[in-house]
Amino acid sequence: MARTKKKRPEKSLAHDRIVELETAINEVRNGRKTSPGTARLLAAGLPRMAQKLAEEATEIVIEAVRGERSAVINESVDLIYNLVVLWSEPGITAPEVWAEMDRRQALLGMAEKLPKEVGAGSTPSAEH
Repeated sequence: MARTKKKRPEKSLAHDRIVELETAINEVRNGRKTSPGTARLLAAGLPRMAQKLAEEATEIVIEAVRGERSAVINESVDLIYNLVVLWSEPGITAPEVWAEMDRRQALLGMAEKLPKEVGAGSTPSAEH
């Protein structure tokens, strides 16, 4: 029996959860759902959204270095939430991000950070 390549499912649990979060954030943005914290963050604008995202990323790093596994999980939820809030400002959707991940998967074999282009203001050793 010949093996066939397993097709990746169209949707995954992670995709579904992020789409649910996008929907909830958009409902708050459009006044159809109440969430005071999200409403304040949306009203504060992109600079505050970016600041919150950076704060959560830093908290994850700190907790990871401390070896606090459960804190990393908790802070990861906060990071994802703040990322999706930030995406909502310019109207970025999860399917757009997944499309870029698919493109990188096809190009590099995994959805990793793209290497810097030599001659585009960086050197190969300055990739990360």
